[in-house]
Amino acid sequence: MSVLNEVEIANPQHPHCATLLLLDVSGSMQGDKIKQLNEGFQVFKDDLLQDDLARKRVDLAIITFGEDVKVVSDFTSVDTLPELNFEASGLTPMGYALNLAIDKIEQRKAEYRSKGIDYYRPWIFMITDGEPTDMKPSDSQWKALISRIHTGEAEKRFLFFVVGVEPANMQILKELTPHTRLPLKLKKDKFREMFTWLSRSTRKTSTSKVGDVVTLDTPTGPNGWGEIETS
Repeated sequence: MSVLNEVEIANPQHPHCATLLLLDVSGSMQGDKIKQLNEGFQVFKDDLLQDDLARKRVDLAIITFGEDVKVVSDFTSVDTLPELNFEASGLTPMGYALNLAIDKIEQRKAEYRSKGIDYYRPWIFMITDGEPTDMKPSDSQWKALISRIHTGEAEKRFLFFVVGVEPANMQILKELTPHTRLPLKLKKDKFREMFTWLSRSTRKTSTSKVGDVVTLDTPTGPNGWGEIETS
C-alpha cells in the first residue's frame, strides 16, 4: 500500500481547501511582532472553528522558517490542529521554506486525488519581515524558485500570497509574486486584522463551488490592513 493511500482525510465527502501558512520566525521577529503573530494566528484558528462548513473543508498546514525550516503541523483539519506558540530565532531560510511549501501542496493534492476527493485551488500564504538568507537574488537557485512559483500560479496549481512586515525587503518579495498579485506591506500593528481577513477569505472559498471565481475583500485602502508599495 502506498503512503498516499494510508493518509486519512476527514470528511472526504466534502471538497477540501488546502491552506498552507508559511511563517517567518527569524530573530528579527522577536518581541512585539512574534507576540502579534501568535495572537493573530489564534484569531484565525478560532474564527475557522466557528464555521461548521469550514471545519469540514479547510485543511491547514504550517511551516516556519528561522533557526531552521520546520513543518510545525502537516495538513490537518482545523479541529485537530494542535495548540501552537511561535518563538523567534535564527536567520531567514526563505528559499528552502518556499520549495518545501510547494512540495507539500503538491503532495496534498496527490492525496486528495488518490482518495477521490475534490479540492479547491490551494493557498500558500507567507508572512516575513526580511529577505532570504539561504539564497541570493542573483543566483540560479533563486531564479529557479521564482520560475517555480510563477509557473505554479500560471498553471493554477496554487495561489501564492506574500505579506511583508517592516522592515521586509519588498523589492525582493515582488520578484516572487505574480504581477497580478503583488506583495502587501502590513500596516503597523495590523496582524489581527490580517488574520481575520485570511480566515474570512478561506471561509468564503470553502463555501463556494470548486472552480468558481471567488471575489475576496480588498485588504488595502484606508480601512484595510495592507498597502502596496509603488516604488
